[in-house]
Amino acid sequence: MKIWIINGPNLNLLGTREPDIYGHETLDTINRRIQTYLIDKKHMYEFYQSNSEGALIDKIQEAREENVDGIVFNPAAYTHYSYALHDAVKAVSIPTVEVHLSAIHSREAFRKESVIAPACIGQVSGFGSNGYLLGVQALEHHLLEEKQK
Repeated sequence: MKIWIINGPNLNLLGTREPDIYGHETLDTINRRIQTYLIDKKHMYEFYQSNSEGALIDKIQEAREENVDGIVFNPAAYTHYSYALHDAVKAVSIPTVEVHLSAIHSREAFRKESVIAPACIGQVSGFGSNGYLLGVQALEHHLLEEKQK
């Protein structure tokens, strides 16, 4: 399988950014754990992070050109208002799992709604960095089920 992990704004600051909410691990540390899992499963992968909405849209569109099987996507703050990212995920028709480190439904009112989630096959939130691995595993399961149909 070819799986891309795409991260949105401010996730490059993990480890120092509000560690009481987002934890002490850096994005590089999280990516290394995911990488180990993906290598063990013999999956192809790519990691990408951008603070720019347009760059994230470009990367999602590139995934279609690159025949990516699935995406694990943490849109970060764009979760709550980026209809453009919603449209990009929907337009490429690549199974996508939305991931959040914090339990977004337990936080401030503006964080409770995801405009991206309806374009995704599912959402994982509130499990810290383990949510990425849960997202990858859910994606694997979904892709295997789709192949068996």
